[in-house]
Amino acid sequence: FFPQTVTENFANVIHGLKASHLTDLVIQRSKRMILDTLGVGLLGTSTEVFHKVIQYSKIYRSDASSTVWGHSDFRLPPLYAAFVNGVAVHSMDFDDTWHPATHPSGAVLPALLALSEALPQKQKFSGLDLLLAFNVGIEVQGRLMRFSNEASNVPKRFHPPAVVGTIGSAAATAKLLALDQFKCKAALAVAASYAGAPMANAATQTKPLHIGNAARHGLEAACLASLSLQGNKQILDMESGLGAFYTDYTPRFLPTLQSYSWLLDQQDVAIKRFPAHLGTHWVADAASSLRKHLVESDDSVPISRIKRIVVKVPDVRYVNRPFPNSEHEARHSFQFAACSALLDGSISVQSFSDQNISRPELKELLSKTKLEHPADNKPSFDNLYCEVNVTLQDGKVFSERCDTFYGHWRKPLSTEDLKKKFHSNASSVLSVEATEGIIETVDNLEKVEDCFVLSAFLKGTQSTKVLSKMCLS
Repeated sequence: FFPQTVTENFANVIHGLKASHLTDLVIQRSKRMILDTLGVGLLGTSTEVFHKVIQYSKIYRSDASSTVWGHSDFRLPPLYAAFVNGVAVHSMDFDDTWHPATHPSGAVLPALLALSEALPQKQKFSGLDLLLAFNVGIEVQGRLMRFSNEASNVPKRFHPPAVVGTIGSAAATAKLLALDQFKCKAALAVAASYAGAPMANAATQTKPLHIGNAARHGLEAACLASLSLQGNKQILDMESGLGAFYTDYTPRFLPTLQSYSWLLDQQDVAIKRFPAHLGTHWVADAASSLRKHLVESDDSVPISRIKRIVVKVPDVRYVNRPFPNSEHEARHSFQFAACSALLDGSISVQSFSDQNISRPELKELLSKTKLEHPADNKPSFDNLYCEVNVTLQDGKVFSERCDTFYGHWRKPLSTEDLKKKFHSNASSVLSVEATEGIIETVDNLEKVEDCFVLSAFLKGTQSTKVLSKMCLS
C-alpha cells in the first residue's frame, strides 16, 4: 500500500465533486463572477490586443468550432476560441481578483464555454454542470495559491493566472469532460508544463495573453489527458513540479468529499468598478474623497494651488509608473489613478483613452506626485491601504485614507451595481435583448437545461424569448 499523494488527492476530488456539494453561497458568488467575466470579456472585444489575437487565430481551422464572444460572423476552433475570449477578459484588467492574488475566472470560463460547444450535439451540458466545473476550476486555483505564503502578496516574478489559472482551467475542463481520476491526474501534469509567465510583461499588450493562454492550455491539457497522454504522477507534490514557481512551496491535501468546504464560501472575490490594477482602486477612492476638500461639486481642481501630492501605498514596482505613456501603463500606475481621480472625481473606462492620458493638466499633476511606502503597508490585497496627502502652496494639507474600496470582498458591489456594470460593458457590443438575455440566463443558471444558450446570446443573434422557453426548466 502506497500513501496517497497530493496530486492523487486533487485528481480524486476533481473527479468526485458533484453538484450536490455546491452551497447556495458558492452558487450565488460564482454566478456573480460569471456575469462579470462575460461583461468585461464582451467589452474587451473592442480592444486593440483582442483584434491582434483574432487576426492571428483566424489562420486555424477545424471541424469543431466555438463562439467568439460578440461575433456572429465567424467561429474558431475551441482552443483558439478559449484563447481569444480569455484575452478579451483580461485585455483591460477589468476582471475579478481573488486572495491570494490571482484573476480566477478568466482562465476558466472561456475554456468551459468553448468546450461546451465543441462536443457532439447529443451531449448537452446544463447550467449546473457549468457551475460545478467552473467552481472546480476556481477551487483548484485557490487551494494551489495556499501552498505558498509568498503567493499571498502581490506577485513579483510570475503572473499567478499563468500558473494556477492554467491548472484551474485543466481541472475545470477535465470535470466537464467527466475524466476519471487517472486522466484528471494526467491533465494536471500536462497543464503544469504549460504554466508560467513573467511579471515583466505587466502593463503591456502581452499581459492579457497570460489569461488567454491559461484558458487555452488548460483545455488542451485536459483534451490530451482524455487521449491517455501521461505526465508526472506527482506534479503537485514536487519542488521541481508546481513547486518550481514558489520559494516556500508546501503542498496540502484537500478536504474530504464527505464534508467538502469550498474556498469561495470563505473568501469572496473583488469586482472592479473601473479597468485597472486592483491596487489602484484604493488610490482612486482616497483621491476622490480628498477632492471634495479642494473643490465644490463640478468645479475644476485648482492645479496651480497644489504644491505636492504624496501617495502612500505598498512597494509594488510594476504599479509605480510616474508618467504612463499608454493605456496599459496607465492601468498599472498608482500615480495615474491618484491624479485622474483628483481631476475628474472618479475613474471610468474612458479615463484610459489616449486623449485623457495625454492631458496637459494631468501631466502637471503627475509632475507634483510622489509615492511613499510605509513599513506597515504590506503588498497584500487583503490588508493594504492607501493614503493621499495634498499640500497647497499656502501650506494647507489635506489627507484621506482608504482601507477598503467599494468592490473589494469586504465591501462587495451590490447586485444592482454589478448588473449596471455588466449592462454598460455588454451593451457596447451586443443588443439590449442579448444583454438582458445573458443576465436572465446567469440569474437562473442552475435551472438552465443547456448552457449552449449562453453562447447563443454571446453571439448576439438569438431571440431571448425563444431561448428562454427552450432552455429554462
